[in-house]
Amino acid sequence: MRERLFRTAPYTVDAVLVTAMGNELAILLVRNSSERERWSLPWRIPQTGETLEAAATTVAKDALGELPTWVEQIGAFGDGKRHPSETDVSVAYLGLVPHETAAPRAGYAWFQAADLRPLAPRQRAMVEGATKAIQSSLDQAPIAFRLLPPTFTLSELQQMYELLLDKRLHKASFRRALQAAWLVEPMDEWRSEGRGRPAQLFRYLPKKKRRAHRGVRFDFLYP
Repeated sequence: MRERLFRTAPYTVDAVLVTAMGNELAILLVRNSSERERWSLPWRIPQTGETLEAAATTVAKDALGELPTWVEQIGAFGDGKRHPSETDVSVAYLGLVPHETAAPRAGYAWFQAADLRPLAPRQRAMVEGATKAIQSSLDQAPIAFRLLPPTFTLSELQQMYELLLDKRLHKASFRRALQAAWLVEPMDEWRSEGRGRPAQLFRYLPKKKRRAHRGVRFDFLYP
């Protein structure tokens, strides 16, 4: 039998946990106890036999007390870039967290993505990779829905898409495209959104029986 050289894996699993705070995306950071006033993405060196997914789950649960609503691997990072650990490679995961449940444990804090604390170069690359992954998958994966509570208004959904795309959407065109994609189901519930009539609530429920998968198209963006 080949002798195991590592009792732990020679790489880290890092989590880019994202939520929406107002009109900004925020990233969860943890205070690095080995360096005063320094922050990092949550990370872990997997134990022998621990899968990448299991390690990512542990990192997220240690930070939040529960799992994100969406977890996806975004790739491996290395290229000689510095990391808080002494490993040469890291595998990064993207996790989406609705703001309503985004209550981190002690030692963790949310920071706006546009104004993050300084990070090690490898972890900064992970944040950039997570941002690109969100935007490239937005029209085919239910990313916007995973940052919202289980029920929401169409205005809230549009605002989330606008936040993730960093562009304004035409209201009527957005709703027509949303209807064509068969992604939401109306609820028999309503919520007041200020003046005017209450807005109907919806939930994410894509049709299982349709000819082909169709995401929300974004060819109707304002310039």
